[in-house]
Amino acid sequence: MDNIYDTIIVGFGPAGFAAALYAGRFAMNTLVVGKEFGGYAAKAGTIHNYPGVKNADGYELSKTMKEQAEEFGAKFYDGEVLSIEKKDELFLVSTKDKKSFTAKTIILATGSERRKMGLPRESELENRGIHYCVTCDGPIYVGKDIAVVGGGNAGVSAALLASEYAKKVYLIVKGDSLTAEPISTEKIKIMRDKIEILYKTEIKEFLGADSLSGVVLNKDFNGSNKLKIDGLFVEIGSLPVNKLAKDIGVFLDDHGYARTDFSMKTNIAGAYVAGDLCNAFGSFKQNITAAASGAVAANSAYYYLRSLNK
Repeated sequence: MDNIYDTIIVGFGPAGFAAALYAGRFAMNTLVVGKEFGGYAAKAGTIHNYPGVKNADGYELSKTMKEQAEEFGAKFYDGEVLSIEKKDELFLVSTKDKKSFTAKTIILATGSERRKMGLPRESELENRGIHYCVTCDGPIYVGKDIAVVGGGNAGVSAALLASEYAKKVYLIVKGDSLTAEPISTEKIKIMRDKIEILYKTEIKEFLGADSLSGVVLNKDFNGSNKLKIDGLFVEIGSLPVNKLAKDIGVFLDDHGYARTDFSMKTNIAGAYVAGDLCNAFGSFKQNITAAASGAVAANSAYYYLRSLNK
């Protein structure tokens, strides 16, 4: 049989990089496979709350994490994993470009994907006025009017960042208050000339033919239920990317997150999970918690392999 890795880590975000670093330090033969470098961290712009690094650029922080793992021997392959199968106590990993890899253990760090609003024409207007990443697409709205949907950390952070580009930002909040961290809500309060919050407000319909020109709200604002905007950024949470976990029979909770114990172990022997795919830290999902769970997963995989060798 071809080279059998001690572990294959699926995911190019903080969880995957941290798992690779620790697996490398344990002298495990490690391969990391992923398709989107850095995950959300690489698109986050400036990261202010990663311990030990002041005002880190998300992409540069991700790059440093990868380089650290490489220094300890981890190998990386840029490709989309289509399926994972467990056969004869080994994990067979197949990619979209028809590559196959084999490992004794697997660490799934596939993360999450942005939750969409589920309204008609949303997919049609994606990247034609509707977006899911201010860091990626905010700069194209310099001097224009935009809206951000979401009153949590993601929505408030997106509105603050968007205000650096846009002439006016409408923050559309379903509830009657913001649920973001106090430090962010305080910042937004002093920017009332640039950011206007619409509480108890929801979008019911998108306007525009080939591109977004506005939205229809569930209630009037300034005398009309139609709000004219040039762009809309949706920041209403995310959903776990759990297809590969399902492939090998990992138990999921009612919300689709992989079930693990404190050691990031799943119900499948040799399979571990890290990052936003699980609820190791409840609903609190940060770069630091993703990295921590990745380190724990690698540690658990290492001691599992030791038990097999004995």
